[in-house]
Amino acid sequence: MSFTADELERYARHIVLREVGGMGQRKLADATVAVIGAGGLGSPALLYLAASGVGRLIVVDDDRVSLSNLQRQVLHTTDRVGRPKTDSAATALRALNPHVAVEGRPERLTEANAARLLDGAQLVLDGSDSFATRTAVNAACVGLGLPLISGAIAQWEGQISLFHPAGGLPCYACLFPDPPAPGQAPTCAEAGVMGALPGVVGAMMAAEALKHITGAGHTLAGEMLIYDALWTETRKLRIARDPGCRVCGTGAHA
Repeated sequence: MSFTADELERYARHIVLREVGGMGQRKLADATVAVIGAGGLGSPALLYLAASGVGRLIVVDDDRVSLSNLQRQVLHTTDRVGRPKTDSAATALRALNPHVAVEGRPERLTEANAARLLDGAQLVLDGSDSFATRTAVNAACVGLGLPLISGAIAQWEGQISLFHPAGGLPCYACLFPDPPAPGQAPTCAEAGVMGALPGVVGAMMAAEALKHITGAGHTLAGEMLIYDALWTETRKLRIARDPGCRVCGTGAHA
């Protein structure tokens, strides 16, 4: 299928990139990406994925837009307060790029429904805000053989990794096998978050997704990038796969 004149103009800045080109843009158009959470991280990630021409976006979120979200969740607007975030996201993304198919799945992802909610996805971005959801997403991605780009934020700091045991990489549980101790991982509502931080980290998640889909450059496969907005510092850590991991290793069969 060839691009329309509108699409050629819309994606021209991608197509002239040597690392993307027409073939890379076609890969984006053919891709289906699931984004877990249409909040702080999901907002910028979804906007840039849609703007970049990812052909199909699955948005998983059971929450509704609240006024306190608008300090950082730029996908939503004041007049959509009270609406399901999946509906608000679809409105914004379709207005931004009508060539992108958006499917809202307004449910909280759990171990029981994860495989169904991720059905059809080739890549998953997790911007959820609870350890239980993160572990459920990870377990489902391991079981389905899907690559997972995971992002997290708190106060002034964010982190991003790309997990994919089917590709020889660690999974989320290799790095975080156990839930944090009480008080060690407060929510944004409890600890606060600088408004622009999720924009930076969510955009980085989208960039990792675009590179993964097109094959451009070097992704965060097997690495974690940590961004400190307060001191404007970044650092990267190597992540090793745990052979005995309870999700992707021998511990899963124990």
